[in-house]
Amino acid sequence: MAHAPQFKVPATYMRGGTSKGVFFRLQDLPADCQVPGAARDRLLLRVIGSPDPYGKQIDGMGAATSSTSKTVILSKSTRPDHDVDYLFGQVSIDKPFVDWSGNCGNLSAAVGPFAITNGLVDPARVPRDGTAIIRIWQANIGKTIISHVPITGGSVQETGDFELDGVTFPAAEVQLEFMDPAAEEEGAAGSMFPTGNLVDELEVPGVGVLKATMINAGIPTIFVNAEAIGYKGTELQDDINSDPKALAMFETIRAHGARRMGLIKELAEAGTRQHTPKVAFVAKPLDYVSSSGKSVGTQDADLLVRALSMGKLHHAMMGTAAVAIGTAAAIPGTLVNLAAGGGSRKSVRFGHPSGTLRVGAEAKLEGSEWVVTKAIMSRSARVLMEGWISCSR
Repeated sequence: MAHAPQFKVPATYMRGGTSKGVFFRLQDLPADCQVPGAARDRLLLRVIGSPDPYGKQIDGMGAATSSTSKTVILSKSTRPDHDVDYLFGQVSIDKPFVDWSGNCGNLSAAVGPFAITNGLVDPARVPRDGTAIIRIWQANIGKTIISHVPITGGSVQETGDFELDGVTFPAAEVQLEFMDPAAEEEGAAGSMFPTGNLVDELEVPGVGVLKATMINAGIPTIFVNAEAIGYKGTELQDDINSDPKALAMFETIRAHGARRMGLIKELAEAGTRQHTPKVAFVAKPLDYVSSSGKSVGTQDADLLVRALSMGKLHHAMMGTAAVAIGTAAAIPGTLVNLAAGGGSRKSVRFGHPSGTLRVGAEAKLEGSEWVVTKAIMSRSARVLMEGWISCSR
């Protein structure tokens, strides 16, 4: 029996924030993969090594976590006042689908550096030394991200002394501005609070009635209080991910919250969009030891947040969820804001399993609607490997 040979596609493997992913230029993909559809999805699944019934992604570039089962496609932007179009695909580990429903805030930090290095940005916009301001169109959610990329000698600077909890080694700081971060999700009419409330009562079978803040900012996110579901907010990955009953509970909360937010019509649809919405639990600060052994004291954070991604507790914090946290913290009365002590604020530092993270956001009430002009946070990024990905049909 004859078998088709493998073929090669130019690609770069990059870390952005606390995530890793395979980056492609749109123009380098096979012709039938340059447009959305089954051919593109099949290619990306094969690149990452999914679906894998063993849950390891041994035969691909994925590393069997939501933070590493990721793909990015970039192209020169056709939109006015933008440099690059950024499309993110979250690849399921054990199921044959790619979720295109949201952004990856962590990998957003790598978009500007990749775009500059790979000729997607007008050279006139890149200084020999200083900071290149790259205007990114995030195609999944239709939003603008402004990336501040350090440049030395005309090239992207990757080394530096910026430390990011959840990343082992220091690197150069990349500041990101998420402009007008309220996510425009189908069914949510572009509203930051799709139910119209800062706090709702969410009835969840097997759990009870939970207070919940459901927000579309950065990425649709459902926040609940840790104590209401039997947690302290100091939990690390294994405390949650080793407990099948806990994971099932969080998925039930996520599905019912998604329906309440208007993101799905039937509960069963939640399984076809694993990337969104996220579910997270919040608590007031407590002392704990992070996954690296670093002590985090009550004085180090305004609140504690633990968030799940693709059905598992994240080892640090998704960048888009950090935007949701910063936005919700800036709005008095949300569960996030109350856990942080209440009142008005322009930034918040929260504790997560790997340490702490600061994110800023400015909110204002326009009529009866809350709006946030932008959320700001710093990440880092670097190239891990570049060359060609070997693929097969």
